[in-house]
Amino acid sequence: MSWLLGRNRQQPQQEPAAGMDGGGADPEGRTAGERSGDSQLSRAERKAMEAYRFDSSALERAADAAKTLERSKHAREALELSKMQEATRQSEYNTKVKEYEAHIEQAKVEQKRIDHEERRKTLIEETKQQQQRAQYQDQLSRQRYEDQLKQQQRVQDENLRKQEESVQRQEAMRRQTIEHEIEMKEKNRLKLLEHELRAKARVDRENRDINLEKIRTKAQEHRTTVLEGIKTAGSVIGAGAEAMLTDWDKVLTAAGGLSLLALGVYSAKGATGVVSRYVEARIGKPTLVGETSRFAFLDALKHPVNYFKRLRAKPADALQGVVLNPKLEERLRDIAIATKNTRINRGMYRNVLMHGPPGTGKTMFAKKLAEHSGMDFAIMTGGDVAPMGKEGVTAIHKVFDWSHTTRRGLLLFVDEADAFLRKRSSEKISEDLRAALNAFLYRTSEQNPKFMLVLASNTPEQFDYAINDRLDEMVEFTLPGLEERERLLRLYFDKYVLQPASAGAKRFKLDTFDYGKTCSKMAALCEGMSGREISKLGVSWQAAVYASEDGLLTEKMVLDRCHSAAQQHKQKMAWLSDQERADHKSISGAAAPPLTFTANKL
Repeated sequence: MSWLLGRNRQQPQQEPAAGMDGGGADPEGRTAGERSGDSQLSRAERKAMEAYRFDSSALERAADAAKTLERSKHAREALELSKMQEATRQSEYNTKVKEYEAHIEQAKVEQKRIDHEERRKTLIEETKQQQQRAQYQDQLSRQRYEDQLKQQQRVQDENLRKQEESVQRQEAMRRQTIEHEIEMKEKNRLKLLEHELRAKARVDRENRDINLEKIRTKAQEHRTTVLEGIKTAGSVIGAGAEAMLTDWDKVLTAAGGLSLLALGVYSAKGATGVVSRYVEARIGKPTLVGETSRFAFLDALKHPVNYFKRLRAKPADALQGVVLNPKLEERLRDIAIATKNTRINRGMYRNVLMHGPPGTGKTMFAKKLAEHSGMDFAIMTGGDVAPMGKEGVTAIHKVFDWSHTTRRGLLLFVDEADAFLRKRSSEKISEDLRAALNAFLYRTSEQNPKFMLVLASNTPEQFDYAINDRLDEMVEFTLPGLEERERLLRLYFDKYVLQPASAGAKRFKLDTFDYGKTCSKMAALCEGMSGREISKLGVSWQAAVYASEDGLLTEKMVLDRCHSAAQQHKQKMAWLSDQERADHKSISGAAAPPLTFTANKL
C-alpha cells in the first residue's frame, strides 16, 4: 500500500507561491510572525514544539493517489488485489494464531508430562525413603533383639556361674565333711587298735610262760612225728628196691610200663592236635574270620533255626536293596553274572577292590554278590591282624587253608584292608605286620578257583604296589546324589514308617501329609550324607514317634529330625582334620569313572 500513500510517485515541482519574498508562508507553512517568534525560543523549546506539529502533506498525497486510482482503469483490480492481500494477511494471522494455540496446547501437554514425571520421581523417592526407613527400623529391631539375646545370655551365664560357684562351695563343704568323718573314723580306729594291742600285750606278758610251754610241746611232737615218718619211708623204699633188684622180671615190667605210658601220652597229644586242626578247618572257623555263611558246628548248635533258614535260602538278586546310579546298573549286573557263571564253570575268580567313604554299602554288596553267585562268604577285618603280632602269619595261613576246603567257593571280604596292607617302602610298619603282609601276598600270588578276594578301604592310596597288582577290578563307592538320596528316603520311609503304621503297631500312628513331597524336601537337606546316615535318620523317625505323647508322627517331626541329622553331619565334617576334609571333598566331589557306582544299603 505504499504506492497508495504516494511514496513511490514523483513529486511534482512546486511553483513558488505568491508573496514568498514578503510576508507569505515558508515551506513549513509558517508565517513571518511565527518565524520571528520561534527565533526568540530556545532550542529545547523548539524541539518540544516540533513534536506536536502535524505534517498534512502525506494526507494530501494519499488523497491525490485515491483520486488518481479512481480515474485509473485498473482501480477495481487494485481493490481486488488489496482485498486478496488483506485476506492473505488475515489467513496468515489466523494460521499464526492457530500455531500459537497449538504451541500453547503442546506446552500444556509437556507441562503435564513434566508434572507427571515429577510426581513419579517423587513417589519413587518416597518409596525409597520408606524402604530405607523400614530397613533402618528392621535393623534397629534386629539390633535390639540381638542386644536382648546378649543380655539374656549374659544373665544366663551369670546365673550359671553363680550356680556353679554354689555347687562348688557345696561340693567343697561336702568333701570337707567327708574328709573330717574319715579322719575321725581313722583316729577312732587307731585308738581302738592301740587299745587292743595294749590289752593283748598285757595278756601276752601275763601268759608268757604258758605260751612257751605250749610251743616246746608242739615242737617236740612235730620232731618225733617227722623222724618216725622218715624211718618208715626209708624201710619201705629199701625193702621195695631190694626186692626189685633181686627179681629181674619186675625190673623189665616196670621199664616197659613206663615206656608204654610215655608213648601213649605223646601219641594222644599228637592225635589231639591233628583232630583239632581238622575240626577247625572243616567245622569251625579261623580266628580272623568274624562272620561267615559256611557251616559251623557250634553256630548250628547255638542257632539251629537260622542255620536251616540259610540252607533253604535261594540265591537273591545282587542289587536287591542297593540304591545306585541307573547308568551303572547294567555293568554291576554283568559283574554279578560273571561271578555266578565262574562258580558254575569252576573258572578262575577275579579279585575286586571297593573303595570310597564309609557307610556307602561296600560290605552289603559283597554279601549280596556272594548270595547271588551261590558262594560262601567270610568277612575279616584288617585291624585284627596287627594286634596278633607274630601269630598274624599263622592266622593268615589258616584263613587261606580254610578257604581252600570249601566246595561252593568262598568270597573272602577284607574290610579296612589298608590297616595291614600298607606300602612297605614309605610306611613305617612293624616286622610282624610286614611278615603278615608278605604271607598275604604269597597266598594271593596266583588266580584261584576256590576263593574270590574282595578288599574294601576308605584310603586305597595306602595300599602296597604288590596288592594293587593282584587286583582285577577297582570299583569306587561315592556318596549318593540328589536322586539317590530321594530314593533312599522313600525306601526308608516305607520301611520304618509306613509299614509299622500299616501293621497297626502300638503307639505308632501317621499324620496325613504329602509323603513324596516331604521326601523331596529332605533329599535336598541331606546333601553329603551317606546311606548309613540316611538309614539312621529313618530309625530316628521311629524314636520320635515313641517319644511323643500321642504316638503320632507329623510332617514337622519328620522335617525336624532331618534338620537335626543334617546339622549333626555338618558338625562331624567340622571335626575332620584338614587332610581328612580334603580327602572327603575329593571323594564326594570327584567325577565317577566308568567302573564307578554309588551303592547304599537299604
